[in-house]
Amino acid sequence: MTRQYLNVPALLREYGLQPKKSLGQNFLIDPNGLDKVMLAAGVRPQDTVLEIGAGLGSLTVLLAQAARQVVAVEIDRSLIAPLTKVLEPYQNVRIVEGDVLKLPLEDLLPEGEYLVAANIPYYISSAIIRRLLESKIRPSRVVLTVQQEVAERICARDGKLSLLALSVQVFGQPRVEAHIPAGCFYPVPDVDSAVLSITLYPQPLIALEELDDFFRLAHAGFSQKRKTLRNALSAGLGLPAGEMEALLLQAGIDARRRAETLGIPEWGRLTSVLKSGK
Repeated sequence: MTRQYLNVPALLREYGLQPKKSLGQNFLIDPNGLDKVMLAAGVRPQDTVLEIGAGLGSLTVLLAQAARQVVAVEIDRSLIAPLTKVLEPYQNVRIVEGDVLKLPLEDLLPEGEYLVAANIPYYISSAIIRRLLESKIRPSRVVLTVQQEVAERICARDGKLSLLALSVQVFGQPRVEAHIPAGCFYPVPDVDSAVLSITLYPQPLIALEELDDFFRLAHAGFSQKRKTLRNALSAGLGLPAGEMEALLLQAGIDARRRAETLGIPEWGRLTSVLKSGK
């Protein structure tokens, strides 16, 4: 099937609409950019796809042509009418008006097996990623357009991990699939984007019953990341510095290291040690 690409500026004019900065609306309009998202998503005819921020349907149309079912979520009520019109030819698309950060994903996707493909607003990238990865029903794969810098930070390796990278990599393997220049969007944003894919593991690398403690520990460690782990964790967890140093030693971690230098297995050992000492 020949792919169809929308004329987004013309569609906005037709409905008397303007992109809303308050909602971070930068529509992906370039065919090459849209093709990069589709290639990374690897949608198969049997797949159910969740799209976050369907906008006017530029990506939705392509997903509808490739997938068994598309659940397209859009928070902006003013876009629902043109989106519905654009998607009239496709019976396999369900449009949902609402905020994906508040909607129960298990209600949107009752069958539970799905992947995500979306061009999301920059300002809520981290919140959306966390929502998807920590949901009761996690997708098998997540493909998003995000700021180039954010994508590279998420994919950082051991020794340069941020809290965001750690929060993603405990659930799956991230990868920068493609670069999308700013000029591929309307209106043109200030920075370039990247297509980020996250292939989720069957189970997180940290045991489910330890995840809350794992994140509490990581948040404490990164809250004062210029400090040594001994001092940052002592302050963040409210434990005496000497006791924290002993726990780090028990986990086989030098108390003088900093949070960004620890890999997930080390955070996991420290979580287990801390939990066993409660």
